[in-house]
Amino acid sequence: MKTIKTARWLGVSCAMIMAAVVVQAAETLRVTPLVHGDQVLVSFDVASGYNDDVRDAIASGLRTTFSYEVELRTVARMWLDRTIATAVVSTSDRYDNLTRRHTLVRTVDGRVEGSVVTEDQDVVRRWLTSLERFTLCNTSKLDPNREYYVRISASVAPNHTSVYGWTTAIIGQTKFTFIP
Repeated sequence: MKTIKTARWLGVSCAMIMAAVVVQAAETLRVTPLVHGDQVLVSFDVASGYNDDVRDAIASGLRTTFSYEVELRTVARMWLDRTIATAVVSTSDRYDNLTRRHTLVRTVDGRVEGSVVTEDQDVVRRWLTSLERFTLCNTSKLDPNREYYVRISASVAPNHTSVYGWTTAIIGQTKFTFIP
């Protein structure tokens, strides 16, 4: 009888810890979907992503890359959720200790979408941890009056540089209803 109570207590404790981690991740990775014209646009921001570990790795000259797996999904009642569109967005920073300049490169699904060279730390932080109005897909792939959600999984490499200090990936998601 005592082992059953102990097992229940452990189960409840684990569930509470996991819920706290999900809440923390949701607060740290802010996802904003927007339907504009005939496109689904996504903006996101990893508020705590540019931490001391990341800054130290960059200052040491290591190439530091933030990767974001962006998925647009809809809930399926009897099966797994259906994926409508996916994209992998990566932003890397190569810091040159001699010139004290950051070379930032953003790729989407392996194609270079933009690059910039800067000395400004705020520009580096914004490039690595946020993206505004990224085009994910056309609304022609969506059904009217249906609920969808955008799910983003964020990670940073090298692996010892961590978004939280104890894990290398966080997940955030936001729901929306498509009304044409």
